Amino acid sequence: MKHLLSTQDLGDTEFEGILELAARFKRGESSSALLGKAVGLLFFNPSLRTRVSMDLAVSQLGGTPVTLDVGAGVWDMEYRDGAVMDGDKAEHVREGAAVLGRYVQALGVRSFPKMKNLEEDLADPVIAGFARHAGIPVLNLESMRDHPCQALADALTLREKLGPTRGRKLLLTWAYHPKPLPMAVPTAVVHVATRLGMDVTLAHPEGFGLPVAVMAAASANAKRSGGSLHVTSDATEGFRGADVVYAKSWGGIEWYGDWENEKRARADHRDWLVTEEKMARGAGARFMHCLPVRRNVVVADSVLDGPRSIVLDQAENRLHAQKAILEFLLATR
Repeated sequence: MKHLLSTQDLGDTEFEGILELAARFKRGESSSALLGKAVGLLFFNPSLRTRVSMDLAVSQLGGTPVTLDVGAGVWDMEYRDGAVMDGDKAEHVREGAAVLGRYVQALGVRSFPKMKNLEEDLADPVIAGFARHAGIPVLNLESMRDHPCQALADALTLREKLGPTRGRKLLLTWAYHPKPLPMAVPTAVVHVATRLGMDVTLAHPEGFGLPVAVMAAASANAKRSGGSLHVTSDATEGFRGADVVYAKSWGGIEWYGDWENEKRARADHRDWLVTEEKMARGAGARFMHCLPVRRNVVVADSVLDGPRSIVLDQAENRLHAQKAILEFLLATR
C-alpha cells in the first residue's frame, strides 16, 4: 500500500520521478491515469489552494473528485481508539475510513492539530487513522507534521527559478503571526530544501525551533545531498547572500498548548517581518510563502507585490505537483 504522508516517505527515484512528471504536466502533457477512478478529499479544516487544485488535479487525470467537509455535511469523526463516544462526534475513523475505502480508490485528508498536546499532535492521529483503516492509498493534504503537496510544488518552483539547486542558499525564516500555526509547512520546506542540496538557514526566535526529529531528518538529507543546515536566532543574519527567502510562522514548542504565555512571547517578535531592507541583503533573493499570508504582518506589501515574489508560481505548481502525486499513487493500481 502506497501512502504519501511526507516527502521523507519517498525514495530518491520516486522523488525525482514525481518532479519530472509534474514538470511535464506543466508543459502541457496530459494523462488519463485516473480514468474510471474516484478520489475522496476530506477537509477537517478550511482550504482554498489545496481544495481547488486537488479537485482539478483529479478531474484533469480523468477521475472523479468526491470532496467532503467533515463536520459540515459529513459526520464529525472520532479518531481515538477506545473512546467513549458520548460527545459531539458521531462516527469513528475506523468505520468512516473503511467505508470510504469501499467507494473510492484513494483518499486525501487535511487535518490540522489541536495545538494542545505536542506529543499527540506529532503522532498525526487523524491522518494516521485513515492510513491504518482505509485500505487504500492516503495522501496528506496538510497535517501537524507535514505538507508533502506543498513541498513538491516548492521543489518544482525552486528548480524552475534557480536551475540547479545544489549549493544555492535558502533562508526559512519564522515570522510574527497573531496566533500559533502548525509546523507542517516549515517541516516540509526544511526537508525538501535539504534534499535538493541547498544551503539552508533556519531562523527563528528562541523557543520557536522545530521538533528534534524534523531537524535530524533535515540534517541527514543535507549530508546525503551535499547541502547544509544552519540554525540562527538572529532575525537578519540569514538574509545575507540568500537566493531564496521563505517566510512562515509556526507555534512555539516551548509554550505548546499554553497560548497565553506564547502570546506574550510572540509580542516581542513583531520585528520578524520580511521587508525590502532585509531582502536587499540577499543575492537578488526570490520571496516564497505557501499562502494565505497576512500582509504587513508576515511580509511587507512591497515585497509580496514586487518582482522577486514567486508566491503565485508556487500556488500554480500545486496543481501540477498534485497531478504527479496522484499518478504516482494510483496509475498502477
